Amino acid sequence: MQELLIENGRAEKNYWRDLWRYRELFYFLAWRDILVRYKQTTIGVAWAVVRPLLATVVFTVIGKVAGMTDSDGPPRALIVMAAMLPWQFFSTAMTEASNSLVGNANLISKVYFPRLIVPAGAVITSFVDFLITLGLMALMMVWYRFLPDWHLAVLPLFILLAFGAAFGIGLWLCALNVEYRDFRYIVPFIVQFGIYVSPVIFTNEEIKRKLGETFSKFYALNPMVGVIDGFQWCLLGARVPLNLQEIFTSVAVVVALLFTGTWYFRKMERTFADVI
Repeated sequence: MQELLIENGRAEKNYWRDLWRYRELFYFLAWRDILVRYKQTTIGVAWAVVRPLLATVVFTVIGKVAGMTDSDGPPRALIVMAAMLPWQFFSTAMTEASNSLVGNANLISKVYFPRLIVPAGAVITSFVDFLITLGLMALMMVWYRFLPDWHLAVLPLFILLAFGAAFGIGLWLCALNVEYRDFRYIVPFIVQFGIYVSPVIFTNEEIKRKLGETFSKFYALNPMVGVIDGFQWCLLGARVPLNLQEIFTSVAVVVALLFTGTWYFRKMERTFADVI
């Protein structure tokens, strides 16, 4: 007669291995979300172009009205678009990740798989929109006859940083959203408010000149400050200054968000199926 042994903590020990074992589910969820997002829409994936383009036009006009001129630097529209590129990805990924568990309630309550796959798939889905918007940025640079230089080679590092920021905050929000459904109303407010506390409309350098060095040190605790500065520096060259101290601050904040977000998500994961 064989003896059945249930080893305590085995699921925890093999959790990270299960992420690889269930990789096909990850692909399935990501592809399903891409199809659902644009299903029965008139212009389809063009929404990934229309939204950042309209925002760029509006914020460029606001910058002009506020007296911010192009001077001898890159055109204002390119500066704003280079900021909108990571912000659009971050805000979309964070929003989709925060709602991902609730949106897959039927699957989570019936089938076992590492729940971390769900918010990760939501962030990856948003990356598709990012690639489309990146193509729009390339067309604008051609229009303005502004070609990138060697700084462009560093761009993947800042893309990774933006991914980490969206995923880290998304883990916190999606776990909290399962427990407290009020967060579905809080997340849109975070997105709307966040664009005004990030260097999207005005560059970080302009904000620093207006509000001083002391404020900029606290301002850099917003991880998107370093991300947006990095994107502008990579796409538009050295004429857009890069503060390495602020980049290191953003990296530290993103790493902290990833570690704490993963810890809280794993802590609450065992209750998801019951609460959701």
